[in-house]
Amino acid sequence: MKENYLYLAVDFFSIIFPFLFSFYSKANFSKKWRYLWVAILIPAILFIGWDEWFTRMGIWGFTPRYLTGIYVSSLPVEEILFFICIPYACVFTYEAVNYLITWRLSGKYTNLITDLLTAAMLLLGSIHYTKWYTAVTFILLALFLALHRWVWKSGYLGKFYVAFIFILIPFFIVNGILTGTGIEEQVVWYNDAENLGIRMGTIPVEDTFYGMLLLLMNVSVFEYLQKKKGHTAPSP
Repeated sequence: MKENYLYLAVDFFSIIFPFLFSFYSKANFSKKWRYLWVAILIPAILFIGWDEWFTRMGIWGFTPRYLTGIYVSSLPVEEILFFICIPYACVFTYEAVNYLITWRLSGKYTNLITDLLTAAMLLLGSIHYTKWYTAVTFILLALFLALHRWVWKSGYLGKFYVAFIFILIPFFIVNGILTGTGIEEQVVWYNDAENLGIRMGTIPVEDTFYGMLLLLMNVSVFEYLQKKKGHTAPSP
């Protein structure tokens, strides 16, 4: 494979197996596509706008050698596809984990995790307010978690936390490649003056919480639309 198709290949292999398993007869995820595509599109619009803003500011950027060279404004087309492929795979995983694992995190521990995450994100984001990636990511996640906890009183946060543990496995593989694991340069590079400078391997620690915010938004819209339509079909 030519190296300029690397990012495109990451997108493709992130979605291909969840897509194929979406037609599993006993729990057909494709039947929920009418909720899923909206749940992907709405956060994608917000995150692509954020992505464009930070790219123009030089907070992060992309190495041309791993790209096809097709751009939409400042963003490579592979980056835009990222916000479709990764949410698809992760919402599928969220549904699959909660279909296969009957154990549920209790409301008490769900609230404790939410409160601790909210407080930590708000504190760290405020302390490091001059670091754009850290501050924006942490504070937005804190606010979104607070809405779930105190305003919407969402009943699926426990399910989300359990599924997110499983999602972290492919997350580290995909983000590891994109941030330079096993390759000569980074597909996506970061200006470390705008983050904490803490890396998990090659991955900035902020990426974990950026991913959590994106996926929680996807799941939130997905769950809301199902509840609104009274959908009760089994998950995969």
